[in-house]
This record gives sequence, structure tokens and C-alpha cells, in this order.
Amino acid sequence: MPDVNANLALTHLVPLAKEVDENKVTPGVLGFIVFAVMAVAVWGLMKSMNRHMGRVDFKEKPDEPAGATSGKDTGRKSA
Repeated sequence: MPDVNANLALTHLVPLAKEVDENKVTPGVLGFIVFAVMAVAVWGLMKSMNRHMGRVDFKEKPDEPAGATSGKDTGRKSA
């Protein structure tokens, strides 16, 4: 029975393959090569970015208390 189904499938798929337009433009091998080069470039950039982001130091200054002065001299004397 599986041979009948395979034969039936082939008889339906062969006409579909002949309906492909010969004048239709497709990306082809060149399109695949360009896509692959762009994918490798993006992968390399992401790897480089991760390496550089790992070197960044994200230490922040501690917050000053609310009553502390900022250390700047405003030129005014308090009474």
C-alpha cells in the first residue's frame, strides 16, 4: 500500500514542478553567500561586543546623605 501513496504523490507533485516560471528571478547561490557573510559578520560583532562589555566597570559612586553638602562653595555665608 505505501507504494501506491508514493506513486500518487509523485503524480501530483511532478506537474507542480513543471509550473515553475523559468523567467522568475531567485536569489540563488549569490544570495545565499551574501546572507551567510552577513550572518558571520553579525556573529563576530556580537562576540566582540560581549567581550568589550565584559571589560566595562559599572561601579557607581555611593549616594550622598540628604543633609550633606556637595562640597561646592557657593560664596554665601550662613547666619
